[in-house]
Amino acid sequence: WVVAFFRDPERDGERGPGVVIAPADGRVVFVGPVDEPAFIGGTATRISIFMSVFNVHVNRYPITGTVAYAHYNRGRFMSAARDKASLENEQMSLGIAGQPGVPSGALPASSADRRVLVRQIAGLIARRIVTYGGVGDAVVQGERLGLIRFGSRVDVFLPPDARIAVAVGDRTAAGKTVVARWTEAAS
Repeated sequence: WVVAFFRDPERDGERGPGVVIAPADGRVVFVGPVDEPAFIGGTATRISIFMSVFNVHVNRYPITGTVAYAHYNRGRFMSAARDKASLENEQMSLGIAGQPGVPSGALPASSADRRVLVRQIAGLIARRIVTYGGVGDAVVQGERLGLIRFGSRVDVFLPPDARIAVAVGDRTAAGKTVVARWTEAAS
């Protein structure tokens, strides 16, 4: 069972600056507006993906860019399916700044920047979050971001101009499912 849990299949799917891909396998349990002051800087759309113990638990980067923010929060280990887990559970947040056509490390500080926050949230059984990236690292869409051992949830926070491509109840595959597309106006 443990070998099956730690499986890490190769994933391919749609890639590119116009899409945001799922960072986790699982079921979408929330899509909606929230306040995200730490990295997005205001109103954001949060997509919450709950991973059961049967899902692949390797997480992947949703966009290409540079890790511009990292924050670890020690917390509780309540069920990750609960909405309050976003605030109270142990978690690791990575903010990625990316922009179409601009190489990593050369991102201008403008409102056209693509900013995505990924939050790995430990759950009732999970007691270990592993994250591979840190501030200043260049990351590539679909590459491995880390994993949460034995279940939990991954939240993706997007600016309000992103067009959401999933709904509550949908199943996602990390590195494969498109969860959002950027609007033309923001390109």
